[in-house]
Amino acid sequence: MLEPSSSEEEDDDIGSSFNSGFNGGSSHLEPPGGVHQNGGPPRVPSPMSVDGSMAKIGGGRGQENRGRVDGRGSPSPSLVSEKTLTEAELQEKQQKEEEERKTRIQLYVFVLRAIAYPFNAKQPNDMTKRHQKVTKEGLEKLRAKVDSFLKGETQIPCDEAFQNAVHSYNDIFLKSERVTGLVNGGGLSQHDCRDVFKHQIEKRIRTIPEIDGLSKDTVMTSWLAKYDAITKDDEQRRPGQRLPTAMLGNEVMTKEQLYDLFQQILNIKKFEHQLLYNAMQLDSMDEQAAAIRRELDARREKVAMMEKDRRLMPKFVLKDMEGLYIEEMNAAINLLKGNLESLPVQQGAAKEGKIKFGKIKPGRSQSSLSRGAPDEADDSHVAQLSKSDVVLTFQIEVVVLEVRNLKSVPPNRIIYCTMEVGNSDKLATDQVEASKPYWDTQGDFSTTHCLPVVKVKLYSENPGMLSLDDKELGKVVINPTPLSSKAPEWYKATVSKGSQDQELKIKVAVRMDKPMNMKHCGYLYAMGKTVWKKWKKRYFVLVQVSQYTFAICSYKEKKSDPSEMLQLDGYTVDYIEPAGDLEGGKFFFNTVREGDSVLFATEDEQDSHNWVMAFYRATGQAHKPAPPVTTAKTTSLNKNQGDADRARKHGMEEYIAADPIDFDHHKLFSKLQCLSLDWRLGDPFASLGWFTPGQVYVLDEFCARYGVRGCYRHLCYLSDLLDKCEKHTVIDPTLIHFSYAYCASHVHGNSVPANPLGEQFATPDKCIEESTRPDGVGTVTQEEKEKFQEIKERLRVQLEYQLTNFRFCFPFGRPEGALKSTLSLLERVLMKDISTPVPQNEVRSVIKKSLENAALVNYERLSEEARIEADLANPQEDMVGEVIIPPARKLEDLIRLADLCVDLLRQNEEFYAEAFAWFSDLLVEHSEIFWSLFAVDMDSVLSEQPPDTWDSFPLFQILNDYLRADDNLKNGKFHQHLREIFAPQVVRYVDLMESSIAQSIHKGFEKEKWEIKGNGCATSEDLFWKLDALQSFIRDLHWPDPEFGNHLNQRLKMMACDMIESCIQRTYNCFEMQLKKGILLNPTDYVLPSEICAMVNVVLDAKNQSLKLCAVDGVDVGNQKPEANSKPKKHKYHTKIDDMIEKTSANMRIQLVGKLVSVLDKTLSKLGAYDEGSMMGSFLSFANKKINVTGTGTDLGKSYVSFVRINMDTVTKRIADDLWVLNVMEKWYIDQVELLSKWLTERLDKSLHPYQCTCLAHIVKKIYTEYELQGLEEDRLQCGQYQAIEQRMATEEATCALTNAEATENGEDSDDEKRKKSVQKSKMKKEESREDGAKVQRQSSKAPPPPVREESSDTEVDSEDEKPKKQKAKAKPKPKEKEKQQQPPSQTGKDESDFDSIEDGGKIPMAAAGAVKDALATGGVDKVADIGKESVAQAGKMLTKGIGGFAGKAFGSFF
Repeated sequence: MLEPSSSEEEDDDIGSSFNSGFNGGSSHLEPPGGVHQNGGPPRVPSPMSVDGSMAKIGGGRGQENRGRVDGRGSPSPSLVSEKTLTEAELQEKQQKEEEERKTRIQLYVFVLRAIAYPFNAKQPNDMTKRHQKVTKEGLEKLRAKVDSFLKGETQIPCDEAFQNAVHSYNDIFLKSERVTGLVNGGGLSQHDCRDVFKHQIEKRIRTIPEIDGLSKDTVMTSWLAKYDAITKDDEQRRPGQRLPTAMLGNEVMTKEQLYDLFQQILNIKKFEHQLLYNAMQLDSMDEQAAAIRRELDARREKVAMMEKDRRLMPKFVLKDMEGLYIEEMNAAINLLKGNLESLPVQQGAAKEGKIKFGKIKPGRSQSSLSRGAPDEADDSHVAQLSKSDVVLTFQIEVVVLEVRNLKSVPPNRIIYCTMEVGNSDKLATDQVEASKPYWDTQGDFSTTHCLPVVKVKLYSENPGMLSLDDKELGKVVINPTPLSSKAPEWYKATVSKGSQDQELKIKVAVRMDKPMNMKHCGYLYAMGKTVWKKWKKRYFVLVQVSQYTFAICSYKEKKSDPSEMLQLDGYTVDYIEPAGDLEGGKFFFNTVREGDSVLFATEDEQDSHNWVMAFYRATGQAHKPAPPVTTAKTTSLNKNQGDADRARKHGMEEYIAADPIDFDHHKLFSKLQCLSLDWRLGDPFASLGWFTPGQVYVLDEFCARYGVRGCYRHLCYLSDLLDKCEKHTVIDPTLIHFSYAYCASHVHGNSVPANPLGEQFATPDKCIEESTRPDGVGTVTQEEKEKFQEIKERLRVQLEYQLTNFRFCFPFGRPEGALKSTLSLLERVLMKDISTPVPQNEVRSVIKKSLENAALVNYERLSEEARIEADLANPQEDMVGEVIIPPARKLEDLIRLADLCVDLLRQNEEFYAEAFAWFSDLLVEHSEIFWSLFAVDMDSVLSEQPPDTWDSFPLFQILNDYLRADDNLKNGKFHQHLREIFAPQVVRYVDLMESSIAQSIHKGFEKEKWEIKGNGCATSEDLFWKLDALQSFIRDLHWPDPEFGNHLNQRLKMMACDMIESCIQRTYNCFEMQLKKGILLNPTDYVLPSEICAMVNVVLDAKNQSLKLCAVDGVDVGNQKPEANSKPKKHKYHTKIDDMIEKTSANMRIQLVGKLVSVLDKTLSKLGAYDEGSMMGSFLSFANKKINVTGTGTDLGKSYVSFVRINMDTVTKRIADDLWVLNVMEKWYIDQVELLSKWLTERLDKSLHPYQCTCLAHIVKKIYTEYELQGLEEDRLQCGQYQAIEQRMATEEATCALTNAEATENGEDSDDEKRKKSVQKSKMKKEESREDGAKVQRQSSKAPPPPVREESSDTEVDSEDEKPKKQKAKAKPKPKEKEKQQQPPSQTGKDESDFDSIEDGGKIPMAAAGAVKDALATGGVDKVADIGKESVAQAGKMLTKGIGGFAGKAFGSFF
């Protein structure tokens, strides 16, 4: 017998502990790895408790003393509560506990029968896989693992992006209180956690730019692999370790696993199960099939009684349904009979244990019988069987093992054995030597004889050459039966009389299998009226033809057909007293039917009991025969009888013998289903209320076998599910929807496509039309209708509650698709019947009301959460009385609440918008109501803020940035209210900022020291920063009203124009005042003050800032309309500010150049004192000739050139705009050239004094070089006036050279090369400092660097400063200068005096002057006259004037 348990005894304390779990006490999961009390493997008991008739979730892990040694496990939650009970109450409580225990055991008996022999249902293998759920401890572990990763305590490599994603997942999801609630409800699985993380990183990865060679799918896969590494379970199951029953939630279970499962569900002790299993003979398929037949007969009798007495029927909604109910009951019984009859006889029968020895084949095919059709008519009408219907096929295995006492053959002679059964073909063993007569050969035979004859013969090989046959040494004849021993036995062989082998024995194992349709066999004495009329011993076989047809047949040896047979339909069997007048047989029993009886007897009492029980199972009679009580002691007790005695001893017999027809199986099933649901919700899977395949299978079988109505089943299921929902357990709305649709279809009389809980209630009868109810049942009881209406109302209330708390019932959209299913279920519940759709307005009104309440619930909970966070962030000391919160703190809390509100609505859009797709307008209205509640608090807090405070603008930015991005809420009610609240504050802020900036300009310029700071001065830098910050702030507000936003923009541009205009005007006034300051006694010592450079920089910076601060996108009022196809361009808001800047810049340039040119004017005035013909000039010439009073003009020229160089460096280094500097240099150069030309023009008729000549020659040459280094273009430098001046000065120098001027002094010119290098070096330093300053400015300010104005895009007229830039942006050095720079040091290292000659080489006046100079050095004046014969008159005049000019040098130095 297959034993599902390992022990038959168990301590009493286990029983008490299990009872305590069901009788008001709390049951808990055993610690992992704990040893079970019966010494077997650890088993997880049921995690639930039951109180009365309704199952409840257990109270936790409080009872650690359940399995005490003294066996007194407390059935109550605590000993204290038990002491408070009176004796009567305690006794009543114990009685209830005992009643509960009896009910559970009786229910378990029916479940065992359903599991042992199922014939209606099958285990579904296509159910949705359920993932393991996250428990409280599991959630804490998951949080700890993620925290450990974020702290860098793991070895998982990651980048910053993945770490940020995990950090966001941890803060938003794992630490959410809603997730904790979902875990408490058992609705969160590990798969859900991974899905949420995947959803979040998908959004993040979409925002990452594409990377060459790295796809986003690869990044996604990598991140998910890292997440799996973070969250992997540390406790891995060992290979080969057996899973506990609780972990088989998705698997198809075996019978043993189902037994264990329902032991846990019903809290049955292991030894109780063993007693019931053995006593009920659950391993005997014949016994179980017989029990089913008896149950069906009892149900048919009960239906007949109901038909006679209608009061036994339940109350129906219609009186006409009573007759239909009788038909339905008969149809259900016939269906069960058909299902039972359709099963093959051999289905489910357990094979007896086989004794294994050498090479016996374990598998053999059995014969199959013809299957009789189900009997749809009366049981008394039975088709007669023929002898061919009871033909049996037997499989026989014959194994010859050994021969003993073989003496007649030599040891080396070859011997072998043959085997045959009846007339079948012979089979031979292997050939071996006589000294080693051992075999291990098996022969398989098939025969139809119930009493076959097996013959084994021993042969020796004939050594003769002409011999044909081998010699037979002996033979064995065996008559096996299915009840014969299957162990090897020694059989004495039959030999010839003169053989030496009289003691020859052969060891043979014969195994004759019993066919499945043979229920029992053996020898009986029998005598009947129509068959076996003579009392004698015969070999009988009880044959099962079909599930309802049995026959007892007698067989003779070597015959396959029965000699006589009796069909047992309608017979009953029982024990009788021994008949004294019959010889043979000691223990009698008979089979009786109306008009017929057959008497049987056996020699053995045990054999008699076996035959009676076989007949009892075959006849299907209700009465179970009881053996007569004998005083004599029986040594051999039946095992089944022993099991029954043990069951009777432990009180189990009454449960086994109870007639199922006497119980209300609807109530029992309701209890079973409730306990099954409790167990399922407590297992390690996130089932959401869905049963395991094994549970569905057993419940389906129970309902079909015991006649539980489908509607009642689903109504009870709905009631249990709603109870769980009301206790905040997460239940799948789809499951509720299916059960509700089934019940609604049954009550209203419409069909549904399928049953979600199994296939049992799909329409089984083809004759039932599709318009009938789903299970083919057309009757509706009053109880079903009333219970349905009650559940419908409860379900409506529950659904409205879930919609109101949708963020908490379905956090983060989990379980997936649950909210959408809830809305669909609500629409079904609101339907008045199954076929009439509910009006859409009614559904919308319910959802609208729920969402309105949801807005209030969400805001209240969010406000509480924000308040808790605020208290944690700003803990208050213990204070007596009311704590006054300052307005600033309230505003901070409000901003924090606004952040939470924005996050909440974004989550609504992300996780719930899809479910509300058909009611999107209602979700928008929900958001508006939510914001209206926030607006009340916002108005209250803002009203308490002091006037002229701007701390509330971050609140506006948070709200406006969210609202303007949401197309549904943009310009909605709350958005408009937000604008109305903050518009006056923005206007007031702009007004105050305008006043503040204006005051800062006034005070700043009054105290301004005009030190260069940044791109201007301190006041201008502060002004432009404030204007830019103000515009950036207003721009970042993203004002939602376009009209008001444009108004603000235009006003800020106008204000910037006015402020810049005021700044420029004040700067220009200070500039004029600074320039009015006089020059010192020596004009060439004048250096341009840095204050003037700072003022220039202010104006130039204002020009750059005006492009950013005064420009708007659009068309100026003063400009023409753009063309139709032209792109919009940036324009300045006011053209007058641009005109003013240009005008001021030009005036500054003119005045600055005028100031610098005035130095040249004073220098030339000083030179004018040496004019020819003047009294002072003659005096100075004479004084210089005698004593060299005034010195040479080179000193004065050098001082002026030094002045030019110093001021050039000042301008280029301190003024930031290179273009403006270039224009200044150009104008300065042109004005100097004009002044020199004018001065020389006035003296065309006069010859220059040598003092004047040397000074001007030095100035003219050096200023060309200086301005060339500043980048002036060649055509600007070589203007007509300069060329005229150059020619004049060449002539004058030639004339002066005829005098004894200081050639050496004049030859030692200034270091032009060094000057060039210094200028270039200073320019490079200036560029580097400018770049560094721009970098620092960009880093210190969030605003981008000032834009560079593009002249090509400007529509205005080019200014005077910008003309040179259009001609050439940057002047190139002269080709001559380039050649000089490329010359080797040997060539460039010449004396400075040669510079002028090289530069002016080839000029005739200079060549003549050189020749005259050489002639004078030799002292030959006449010679000079000869050389210049063609110009004697002119040369003589120049010599006269030149020589006289040197006389005034001595006095010239004083002037």
